[in-house]
Amino acid sequence: MDAFVLPLASPDAVVETVGGKGASLARAARAGLPVPAGFHVTIAAHQAFRTRPDGVAAAIRAAYAELGAPAVAVRSSATAEDLPGLSFAGQQDTYLNVRGADAVLEAVQRCWASLGNARAVAYRARAGVADAEIAVVVQVLVAAEAAGLLFTADPVTGATDRMLIDAAWGLGESVVGGAVTPDSVVADAATGAVRERRTGDKAVRTVRTETGTEERPVPDELRRAAVLDDVRIAELVALGRRVAELYGGPTDLEWALADGAFAVLQARPITSVLDPWNDSRGRDHLWTNTNLGEALPGTPTPLTWSFIRIFSAHAMTTSALPGFEAYGRIGGRPYMDLSQSAAIAGAVGVPRAVFRRLVGSAFGRIPPGVDLPRPRLERRALVRALIPAARGVLRTVRREKPQVTAFLEGNPEHCAALVARIADLDAPGLAALWDAELRPLLERASDMLQVAGRSDPQALLGARWIVEKLAGPADAAALTTGADLASMGPVVGAVQVARGELTAEEYRRRWGHRGPDEFEVGAPPGSGAASTVDGAAAAGALLDARRAARDAAWARLPARRAPIVRRAVRSWNAAAEGRERSRSEVVRVFAVLRAWTARADAILEPPVAFLELVELLSGLRGAAELGERAAARRVVHARYAALPPYPSFVRGSFDPFAWAADPDRRADVWVEGAQPPVRSGAITGFAGAAGVVEGVARVLTSVDEGAALHPGEILVTTVTNVGWTPLFPRVAAVVTDVGAPLSHAAIVARELGIPAVVGCGDATTRLHTGDRVRVDGGAGTVTLLPT
Repeated sequence: MDAFVLPLASPDAVVETVGGKGASLARAARAGLPVPAGFHVTIAAHQAFRTRPDGVAAAIRAAYAELGAPAVAVRSSATAEDLPGLSFAGQQDTYLNVRGADAVLEAVQRCWASLGNARAVAYRARAGVADAEIAVVVQVLVAAEAAGLLFTADPVTGATDRMLIDAAWGLGESVVGGAVTPDSVVADAATGAVRERRTGDKAVRTVRTETGTEERPVPDELRRAAVLDDVRIAELVALGRRVAELYGGPTDLEWALADGAFAVLQARPITSVLDPWNDSRGRDHLWTNTNLGEALPGTPTPLTWSFIRIFSAHAMTTSALPGFEAYGRIGGRPYMDLSQSAAIAGAVGVPRAVFRRLVGSAFGRIPPGVDLPRPRLERRALVRALIPAARGVLRTVRREKPQVTAFLEGNPEHCAALVARIADLDAPGLAALWDAELRPLLERASDMLQVAGRSDPQALLGARWIVEKLAGPADAAALTTGADLASMGPVVGAVQVARGELTAEEYRRRWGHRGPDEFEVGAPPGSGAASTVDGAAAAGALLDARRAARDAAWARLPARRAPIVRRAVRSWNAAAEGRERSRSEVVRVFAVLRAWTARADAILEPPVAFLELVELLSGLRGAAELGERAAARRVVHARYAALPPYPSFVRGSFDPFAWAADPDRRADVWVEGAQPPVRSGAITGFAGAAGVVEGVARVLTSVDEGAALHPGEILVTTVTNVGWTPLFPRVAAVVTDVGAPLSHAAIVARELGIPAVVGCGDATTRLHTGDRVRVDGGAGTVTLLPT
């Protein structure tokens, strides 16, 4: 071969002649790693083709013929690609299942042309690369039965004693491109023994066709079957050790399995900085998830978290002060920083005892024996940040309060129009829409939620206290029901559909944006509330019974007290309705963001939910490196998402993996370097909704398990949100680990007349499906009964 082509393992195949990817594959091939056969089309070939194409095409045809003229993969290889500190991954093109010399020549020319695409040019400028050249790697296409990624170090912690594997059926494009939820395996780096395994639902696979590749459904018997058994995993880990040794450090590689043997398709040093997503590290703070954990019960993707930060700056401004944020992520999951909140409150004169009472009403009681450390903050800097923020909140409330009703009424139609427009936008159009309309909409909807919460901040607590004092606790529970609450919308709407008072189409328009993952923009569009609810008749009966109980409570109320109670109930209803309706419209905006994300995902290669917003916008504008970063973050996300629900209260540097591995772990509280408080004999929480009932417990870890819930059972779970509402009419009572008097479970249970105890901390670990229990919603206790 001449200067235009080189054998794959040629010692002359270095970055300067064949680019970064080509040099990496040549290095692996020379080391005897199982790299598919192929050849390099050199940088010299590209330069010659631009000036005098004679001989280049002939050299490529001859090399392809010598390879046996098989189906091949044709991959770009730039000089600024797959290098330590500069990945450049995904900036140029790749073509799979290319057949015939003419098609290979065309694919090579397309790869050359991709050096000048806007995305690559902008990336080089941003990275400070003055110029770059391009080569092409042509390799035999592996007829992969399965493929995936291997990280030779844990991208979450950086630990080198374990390797992480993603695996799916078919060619690897379905994994790299995020089209499937792959199997995820954590294996011991020394032995290959499986430490953790999560088998994904692999709905599609990328397969070869006569004209290229396409995604096709995976047969039912393979969708939830493990791609790799323990023997194969050990073989792949052994291959990973060889690759890591060759590259002298942590490496990620793409692999394929064909005819019982593994092949290395690409390998590169891990260059992206991986965020551990753990704000508890190195901080002796007390954190709780009893509020944020209800809205975001899982592990938000990075893109969702980017949107949540914008939301927080406008909906909870004083908790989102730059440099003094009172919220964050622990092991990828949202928590409020009570220590930071206490320090901020103390700086403006709120006594510690008053702050603890406020925490109890909003977030749940701090467990006995757990201190609330207060970090030392530079008071002047805090006040300089706090005063203008507080003034800004007051201005926002004054400005927006008269506009709240008009905004809430107009937002559904506005959001529907935005979703329709998004479907036809290209990448620059998506970026422009975010700047011009979506960001302002998210900010204003979040402002409206803050306005609703601050317009009458004492109503929800103060009005309820007045009603209880004048009518008694039992009648107060009935009198403060019947408000038009958005969290009840899916159930009330389903009853109306069943009674012919509402069409299914109108139901979806009103409530289709609500669901268990309603803030997660990586969830599929349209994954909101179902149009019907099992047991709508039962729900209707519960609502009718609650209405009758409310009427009876009004009839019992002494006439001299009725006017005061009516004013208090109106105040309660107005505050609750405004807060819930505003929140529902924020969720509707997130549904628009989900559609925007899905459109960006269809245009760009990586699964974009695993990018931060600034990165995605750069990608839409053609200026960002996306592929490797998204792939690595997906692995991080999967690692955290596979863990059980974290404790409701955490103090100190929390390692979720060490905690999850502890057979004696507690779900209610964790304190660094100390034994948690001894459990009392009783399971206690907040009095969520009054009533006493005995029955059989059903412990559910997610709403997806709802089909297992039998009518009349007692639902025991970590936390509920509006996505759980359709299950409530089936149950005799509700018990949650996470929650407070104004939490979703408490509000909905009160509206339906179902006893509820919320915020127990550890009910899901102390109770088991089949246990007989007594739930006293008024006393806030759950008692295990003898069987």
